[in-house]
Amino acid sequence: MASAGGPDPDRPRPRPFLIGVSGGTASGKSTVCEKIMELLGQKEVEQRQRKVLILSQDSFYKVLTAEQQAKALKGQYNFDHPDAFDNDLMHTTLKNIVEGKTVEVPTYDFVTHSRQAETTVVYPADVVLFEGILVFYNQDIRDMFHLRLFVDTDSDVRLSRRVLRDMKRGRDLEQILTQYTTFVKPAFEEFCLPTKKYADVIIPRGVDNMVAINLIVQHIQDILNGDICKWQRGAMNGHGRTYKRPFPEQTESSSVLTAGKRSHLESSSRPH
Repeated sequence: MASAGGPDPDRPRPRPFLIGVSGGTASGKSTVCEKIMELLGQKEVEQRQRKVLILSQDSFYKVLTAEQQAKALKGQYNFDHPDAFDNDLMHTTLKNIVEGKTVEVPTYDFVTHSRQAETTVVYPADVVLFEGILVFYNQDIRDMFHLRLFVDTDSDVRLSRRVLRDMKRGRDLEQILTQYTTFVKPAFEEFCLPTKKYADVIIPRGVDNMVAINLIVQHIQDILNGDICKWQRGAMNGHGRTYKRPFPEQTESSSVLTAGKRSHLESSSRPH
């Protein structure tokens, strides 16, 4: 895929197509997003010229008090609860992104459990992938997405990935397992898993399911190529809900991504 060119000052940029990517901890959400970026040829494109970008809900963790930070360093703070996120800032940032504005996104340090002074400048893009464990939990945020993906990965696989990831962040095994059983697993069952029903597309096994990834990539390519140009962006009704755009009429290759019909995308062969 050719790299995006510089913006044309005389031509208004189209409003971004916002894709929400949810799933349990270490389910492979960010890996799926990175694979999509790679297949679209966007990873090597200069940041300001990218047509597709990835944002993480993790960037929007709240600033902790001294007491909360002390608990976090001991693995006794629940980062998987909806209240752990700055939902107001998240909503405002996504709203500005959908309006095609350049925004500053917070930077979060997972070693010190603190929001950094530095921010990341995010420039307008045609497609935005927003991933996180609870991106479908808040209705105001959930209704902003034009497409919702849920990465569905076996719980044992997610736990093993979580252990390896957190050990690389300098945490000991006992603390990781205690945090998982006390906070992570119960929060997944109470807050994350119930939001699976909001997904338009469910991706079993994450990035190992290349049939699903390729279908989604093709759909995004259609958007970037302007093949889907008559859709109507979200318009607010009297109740504040967002009407999402209809997808193109079903064809043999696109029916699995039709809005309003949740799809399981399974490959014909299991990963080795």
